[in-house]
Amino acid sequence: MTRLYHVALSPFCRKVRLTLAEKRIEVELVEERYWEQSVEFLRRNPAGKVPVLKYDNRTFSESQAICEYLEETIPSPPLMPRDPDGRYEVRRLCAWFDDKFNTEVTAKIMGERVWKKVMKQGYPDSKNVKSGLSAVKFHLDYMGWLLDQRRWLAGDAMTLADFTAAAHLSCLDYISDVDWDRSSNVKDWYAKIKSRPAFRSLLADQIPGLPPAPQYAELDF
Repeated sequence: MTRLYHVALSPFCRKVRLTLAEKRIEVELVEERYWEQSVEFLRRNPAGKVPVLKYDNRTFSESQAICEYLEETIPSPPLMPRDPDGRYEVRRLCAWFDDKFNTEVTAKIMGERVWKKVMKQGYPDSKNVKSGLSAVKFHLDYMGWLLDQRRWLAGDAMTLADFTAAAHLSCLDYISDVDWDRSSNVKDWYAKIKSRPAFRSLLADQIPGLPPAPQYAELDF
């Protein structure tokens, strides 16, 4: 049985979940309180991070590496372009969201509003929250600019770049921290992603003590 050790509101776990679902790989989801750094979990991944995927009698870690492995071993439906320039652009945008967007937006907003509560680490720092809410405007504008020129973020076909961006934005949408009215292009793009069968399990997520925003699971939002 394929098993994914994850936390529901981790964008990195969500990216892997979307890829697995798009590739039609059935997976057992196992919630992992990785911050407790249990010996058993550290044996699976000495880096002490999620996601960790048990697949085909092997253990895999690091979301981008997992997704690209799945793409190479299960090429249909494709999530990477065939040409080198196209693959470069997908990887560039994956890095943009997993590094820059995560540092400037996801880690600050989710870290303060969600993970401090879940991990019992005190009260939110309003400065970090404000910084993240300010930065997300720039990123939405950048996405809108990309989508002015392309059908999807990296080109004319949906790719891993779209799943990576949607994984981050869906976490923020869970707590209603995305201004979808800022860009009609981005809102339309997210509606298309949100309507995919691969997205269904994400929309069903429920965090104890932290219910999703009313529009979170709505396809017409």
